[in-house]
Amino acid sequence: MPESIPVEKNDQIEVTFSDLTQDGSGVAKVDGYTLFVPGGLPGEKAMVQVLKTKKGYGYGRIIELTQAGEERTTPPCPIYDQCGGCAIQHIGAKGQLDYKREIVRNALERIGGLSGVQVDETLGMNDPWHYRNKIQVPVAQQDGHFAFGFYKKRSHDIVNMDHCIITEPIIDEVVQTARRIAEEKGITPYDEAKNRGVLRHVMARSGKKTGEVMVVFITRTEELPFRKVLIKALTDAYPQIKSIVQNVNPKRTNAIMGEKTKTLWGRDVIYDQIGDVTFAISARSFFQVNPIQTEVLYGKALEYAGLTGEETVIDAYCGIGTISLFLAKKAKKVYGVEIVPEAIDDARQNAELNKITNAHFEVGKAEEVIPKWQEQGIKPDVIVVDPPRKGCDAALIDTMIAMQPKRIVYVSCNPATLARDLKLLTAGGFEIKKVQPVDMFPQTMHIECVVLMSRVGK
Repeated sequence: MPESIPVEKNDQIEVTFSDLTQDGSGVAKVDGYTLFVPGGLPGEKAMVQVLKTKKGYGYGRIIELTQAGEERTTPPCPIYDQCGGCAIQHIGAKGQLDYKREIVRNALERIGGLSGVQVDETLGMNDPWHYRNKIQVPVAQQDGHFAFGFYKKRSHDIVNMDHCIITEPIIDEVVQTARRIAEEKGITPYDEAKNRGVLRHVMARSGKKTGEVMVVFITRTEELPFRKVLIKALTDAYPQIKSIVQNVNPKRTNAIMGEKTKTLWGRDVIYDQIGDVTFAISARSFFQVNPIQTEVLYGKALEYAGLTGEETVIDAYCGIGTISLFLAKKAKKVYGVEIVPEAIDDARQNAELNKITNAHFEVGKAEEVIPKWQEQGIKPDVIVVDPPRKGCDAALIDTMIAMQPKRIVYVSCNPATLARDLKLLTAGGFEIKKVQPVDMFPQTMHIECVVLMSRVGK
């Protein structure tokens, strides 16, 4: 880092971008000082205005691109520059896959100290658009008008939108119809500053294989005005709708959903399939938003587990049983643990729905429940982990090392915490066999990864 900052706010300078951050910003160096600039790609040159400086780094914006890179493309979304939903529509499909592979490789080397690890090419989609099976759109009052759309980058101001090109068209249409009715009938949008108003979000989910649709109105109040009008208009227009739900969230919070959920019309759930496993999906269920790539991701996890039908498998952070039930089809016994009680209820129901009897689910912290299983004599051949972004709890890492399974399959949504955890597991006697990035969220910098580890000497 330079002794003094070589740029000042509002300076205009030409830079060459050398790297890409995990939020999709270009990285440029000015006499050793780092500038983060949204929209810049490695190898490109641009005239940049300095917006803000700190001791170790600063921020800028592109005034003029003086040398464009080969991977640059024109974003098809008309509000891409404002909306915070996508970060890398300006990068072509191959470029996105290459950058995501590089993010994983860099994390393993820089954070994990794991040099020389082979990272396979990122598995992408044939059509990286219209893939999301869930959309949740904030509603607000802005300048006296009904605002409906996603938040601007780094703000809580809404960018009005009439369609989203990474969302499945049917649920895109459904939320826009709900918006039109709410606006026409004068249903009061939520005022975040004053915690007033009625309608906070409109959410819709769809089953990719079943075609079923659920609509969720998230309100501040118990009462949803014009409820019958909304139900009739939506169900008349869209026979795919099988469930209309209201979720009540009266709190002044950034959390989207509240604790109370009630079904206004139809079923409590919709159904979808991943592979040959059927899942019941409620308004609050966690279910991967890209069903096509979920099948790719879970298929790779199943391949790495190497099941013959004789294995005992532990699935930590099992959620509603998505991976567990995949594995149960090929394993002797699967034990799943998850801290969220509602998720375990869903997992048990999904096992029953699929007539799967060799899967056992338990509520609790993985690092507490799994040692208890060990005391009961349960010895896993394979441990599968799919933790949240913060990665595995340190106590769970210690437990996995102590249990000495033949294989560990690590499914990760955060390369940084993945690298940290793999470093600990390699120190504990496991070696990395395969690393497979999967592009679960095209047009964003998020990346999923499946890693196969085996006990050294096995």
